[in-house]
Amino acid sequence: MDWDELEPAKKKPAPRNLETMGVAELNEYIKTLEAEIERARAAIAAKQSARAGAENFFKK
Repeated sequence: MDWDELEPAKKKPAPRNLETMGVAELNEYIKTLEAEIERARAAIAAKQSARAGAENFFKK
């Protein structure tokens, strides 16, 4: 069983309207998204590391 299956389904946020944003705003938005992507990648790496550690522990 995956613990993520126990969490209630979350609605995806609506995409932002890029047409109303200026170039500077779009660049800032990209920076924000890139930071969020890095945060998600770090969370994935941490979870994979914890899982690998648990698998190694129980293989002994």
